[in-house]
Amino acid sequence: MNQPVASEAAQEIERLMTLHPKGFDLSLERITRLLEVLGNPQLKLPPVIHVAGTNGKGSCTAFCQALLEAGGHSVHVHTSPHLVNWHERFRIGVKGGRGQLVDDALLADALRRVAAANDGQTITVFEILTAATFLLFSEQPADAVILEVGLGGRFDATNVIANPAVSVIMPIALDHQAYLGDRVELIAAEKAGIMKRRRPVVVGHQEFEAAREVLISTADRLGCPLSVYGQDFSAHEEFGRLIYQDEDGLHDLPLPRLPGRHQYANAAAAIRAVKAADFTVTDQMMEKAMTSVEWPARLQRITEGKLLEFAPKGAEIWLDGGHNPAGGEVIAEAIAAFEERQPRPLYLITGMINTKDPVGYFRAFADLAEHVFTVRIRDSEAGLDPVVLAHSAFDAGLVAEPSASVAEALQEITLRQIPDRPPPRILIGGSLYFAGNVLADNGTPPT
Repeated sequence: MNQPVASEAAQEIERLMTLHPKGFDLSLERITRLLEVLGNPQLKLPPVIHVAGTNGKGSCTAFCQALLEAGGHSVHVHTSPHLVNWHERFRIGVKGGRGQLVDDALLADALRRVAAANDGQTITVFEILTAATFLLFSEQPADAVILEVGLGGRFDATNVIANPAVSVIMPIALDHQAYLGDRVELIAAEKAGIMKRRRPVVVGHQEFEAAREVLISTADRLGCPLSVYGQDFSAHEEFGRLIYQDEDGLHDLPLPRLPGRHQYANAAAAIRAVKAADFTVTDQMMEKAMTSVEWPARLQRITEGKLLEFAPKGAEIWLDGGHNPAGGEVIAEAIAAFEERQPRPLYLITGMINTKDPVGYFRAFADLAEHVFTVRIRDSEAGLDPVVLAHSAFDAGLVAEPSASVAEALQEITLRQIPDRPPPRILIGGSLYFAGNVLADNGTPPT
């Protein structure tokens, strides 16, 4: 159920944003104090799957949700940021079905109760939202909670969970260096902060050996039962099927509904995590999860909506929120696979924020994209100027120009079509915030 932007809860959040600082202020002191006033709802949750990582944590969360729901479990899910509506951050479990976005009145009530408990003390809005998450999830019955970290791990507001069913660390890469450090091993150490002594840990695929070593050594030091991708479990494609393997043997599954080879490892981490959380996972659950999983703005094919009227006829349009160099590389790999199967000219329509590495992101597409159109992200003080972003694309070896909007960029691509060439492939992305703008403009917000 889609909630209107001017909903009661959204108005309450806007009010809170005028009272409290924006962004992150990494500390557990304020959230701990607030939760104590609220009666420590984080201690009253069903088993928690706590997910951190630079890339892939949202996809892992989606796979975990699909697996558990395929087994008939009700699952609360917390993710951030949202794409279009605040309600997307809070999905309430439904027995025997897919969780639903939180009811507006329920969220507004939780926010007011949290604000009253805080009593005007210094706190960030993200901490208030996290406290509201714990309040909502503790008061609504469910079999499991999947809790996605907001930023980092060690001092993220979600890291008040003392006894997780499992802690999952997805791929580590350079991102948020101002908060987490400028080397992957420093970032890995921050992410590893969600590990708890003697509680199970699952380490997803790691491109950087330095990050992998930090995660393994931390788990060993804390005495955590540990499962590592490529060592204790793995996944690969064989004859158009996904082969998942762990200590229980080989499992022959459908390829994940989410496109891209990187999703094989994400799916594998989720399977291993749900098992480590002590839930039974059957072949039937895995098969259903692979074909039912949903996660918007992660190589999402746009096949309907208002924006299509501006695009070239027959164009293949993809939306992805990947926003750092490592994310760009896995998206580019997926696009290259599309190109190998069905060649089409590739155009990028990109919007990014100023805390990212646009040159590193664009470099992944240097040998793939014919042209880049850069667009400003709406409603964000951190959105990069399209002219500056176009220069970054030039620095990465691409031809680029600024555009006033996604619709204008699509119209320009339409004008550039050459007879006898196949319709283009268009990748819209560079930021989850930008992806949210696109879904809103298209009239197809997540539900």
